[in-house]
Amino acid sequence: MSPRWDSSSIEVIAFDADDTLWHSETYFVLTQDRFTALLAPWCDPEHTTERLLNRERANLAAFGYGVKGFALSMIETAIEASEGAIPSGALGEIVEWAREMMDHPVRLLDGVVETLDELAGHFRLVVITKGDLLHQESKLAASGLADRFEAVHIVTEKDPLTYGQIIDGLGVAANRFLMVGNSARSDIAPVLAVGGYAVHVPHDLTWELERVEHTPDVPVIGHLGDLLGLIR
Repeated sequence: MSPRWDSSSIEVIAFDADDTLWHSETYFVLTQDRFTALLAPWCDPEHTTERLLNRERANLAAFGYGVKGFALSMIETAIEASEGAIPSGALGEIVEWAREMMDHPVRLLDGVVETLDELAGHFRLVVITKGDLLHQESKLAASGLADRFEAVHIVTEKDPLTYGQIIDGLGVAANRFLMVGNSARSDIAPVLAVGGYAVHVPHDLTWELERVEHTPDVPVIGHLGDLLGLIR
């Protein structure tokens, strides 16, 4: 579909949450570095990363996205890579890392508050994000952003069917819906597939399973504050 649109054609602007409104992947990367060091007696860093990624991919259908699934994948990987030799205390460390990730402060990305406040009087604003329900709800509450959104959708997967259902539920035509997010796989491609518009705001860190080739016709902005100039 054509990326040509102006503000008069848009009624709803939807935002991804993790790594679009606030930092998230940073904490996963830091924890994975600790995990790689933990498994060093049994597995070199490159193979640890590969093993963990494969386990995460295999576990998505059962555990979904987020910290809890990540922690379970680390535990399974640790047991497999060490052939069961890893001590229970080390597995306990992984659980504590997961707890730390669940409790970390919410750090907003640059320009988020100013951008939302500027858009709020002109568009219906919503959040569409993946992940653990309770964790995402707690992050939204801690962010101080909740009252800026008409609705929040925490979904199992971001695919055309899910976006179509959300757009229908909002009572808006797809060509009046704009999605803003950091993942070309989850925030861009499926929205275009249902006839909506999208803006890509890449984050410095992207999970390997979210990496796909960028859609060249979609606008790319450096940070969320640049959305205002694009809308105008």
